Amino acid sequence: MATNVDPPAANGHILVVCTGNICRSPYIERVLAHELAGTGLTVSSAGTGALVGAPIDPESARRLVAVGANADGYAARQITREIVAGADLIITATRDHLSQVVPLHPRALRYGFALHDLGDLLAAVTPEEIAAAPGQNQVAKVAAAAIAKRGVVNPRLPGESGIVDPYRQPSQVFDQMVDEISASLPAVVKALRD
Repeated sequence: MATNVDPPAANGHILVVCTGNICRSPYIERVLAHELAGTGLTVSSAGTGALVGAPIDPESARRLVAVGANADGYAARQITREIVAGADLIITATRDHLSQVVPLHPRALRYGFALHDLGDLLAAVTPEEIAAAPGQNQVAKVAAAAIAKRGVVNPRLPGESGIVDPYRQPSQVFDQMVDEISASLPAVVKALRD
């Protein structure tokens, strides 16, 4: 079973949140960890209604393996105030997840984003803006640079802002999840790697 607190990360820690913590958030977590290998950045995930202790859903796990990411050694965990407070950047599957995370630690409003919103904001950020942003590590700087673009980048309509929940859905809904995540994750990876 996963611990309730993530170990400190000198280069920065990213937390990914969805509902059950077995489909969307572990997929994003493990793809990010794969894409950020060698950077010293750490990634974990949790759920707002986690199926605590459960492994990654087999459909999500298959898709992780297909992109070269690791699906092993995983256990879902429930989000807590301590987990939220220990992150430098929070990425949620939907805006609703963010609205459930922020009350646990209100400062998370400064570093929490739904994935599509974060991708849109970071697509408008330059490496120079990230370098000049406040923050004690790369992840915190990326979050601050994204916050600075709020009010500049037009937000998506609510119906276009979330990642589909594939839990107990047919295989094609998992494919849709992967496609939706793949539309926004590259801008996030690029910003974190710059």
